[in-house]
Amino acid sequence: MHMRRKFGSLILALALAASSVTGALAAASPAQGAYDRAAAFVSRAVPAPEVSSIGGEWAIIGLARGGAERPQGYDGGYLSRVEQTVKEKQGVLHSRKYTEYSRVILALSALGADAREVGGYDLTLPLGNFDKTAWQGINGPIWALIALDSRNYPMPQNPQAKTQATRQMYVDRILSRQLSDGSWSLSGEGSGDVDVTAMALQALSRYTDQAAVKLGVDRALVWLSGQQQGDGGFAAKGTANAESCAQVVVALECLGLPLTDSRFVKNGATALDALLGYQLPDGSFCHGKNSGSNLMATEQSLYALAAVKRAELGQSGLYEMEELETDDQTDLSAIAFAPGLVALLTAMGASSCGVLLLPGG
Repeated sequence: MHMRRKFGSLILALALAASSVTGALAAASPAQGAYDRAAAFVSRAVPAPEVSSIGGEWAIIGLARGGAERPQGYDGGYLSRVEQTVKEKQGVLHSRKYTEYSRVILALSALGADAREVGGYDLTLPLGNFDKTAWQGINGPIWALIALDSRNYPMPQNPQAKTQATRQMYVDRILSRQLSDGSWSLSGEGSGDVDVTAMALQALSRYTDQAAVKLGVDRALVWLSGQQQGDGGFAAKGTANAESCAQVVVALECLGLPLTDSRFVKNGATALDALLGYQLPDGSFCHGKNSGSNLMATEQSLYALAAVKRAELGQSGLYEMEELETDDQTDLSAIAFAPGLVALLTAMGASSCGVLLLPGG
């Protein structure tokens, strides 16, 4: 903690100088340029994010993890609305869909807030209930793992749970629902789904030291590669779309695989190349080609581009938020208003949180 605070003054000093050196750092990559345009659109389209699957947490995650400039009070306004919602609902975001908790946990973590202290409630607590989390299908265990692992939250001990969850139980549940061809579907039956398979890989990415997980991941990658289309893109239910591309991009980044991995290049095109093809002139993304702006597609594309941007800058993964701490919130907000600062700090060997970048960080 003391080391972080020592770097606080350095960050402020560098912030003053960042604007004069931004142009000299390096030209933004195509992904970073696309990210900036998408972030600007989302900031306008979602001026007051709320607790919501669209126009809420995914906008916050995409903007915060990509270091986008946000209007003053943007983050604080969201935190206040979350607290108000949690208090009004007495800590119960949803009685059945526990992905509601996981999504909010991720957004809070992205802002450096502790999801265990929200208006007097611990939002991680429901995820300690295995049966209720798994009731939703494979989505429940997938996002419970991603959320809890985002800041290495301890598995909450839920006294009301019929079956107390463990991380390994969620890992095992995901593996047990893998289909014979290596894919996953939402129900655990029928045909595989690109988006669900990519999300399962995101959840399992931290557990590949387990032989069973490594085998499952490898099988899923073979299946995903086979689903990739000639332009590098992916489809869901027979329709090529931006969201499927975005989820595959995030999965590859979570696994530490280059987007140019030969298994995921078709006719010279990557999943990222295909994703960028869905961006419209105003910075937003469409769901399918030749369709209009779609906020869900834009938010998913935004956080996928944030993952790419973080990888290009040598920063931690999209869902690796352990470096963020609640009392560093002011520093994070200051960085968000200095577009060139992140790149400058990276070039000097420091992270966007004002701490030295260590191997694997």
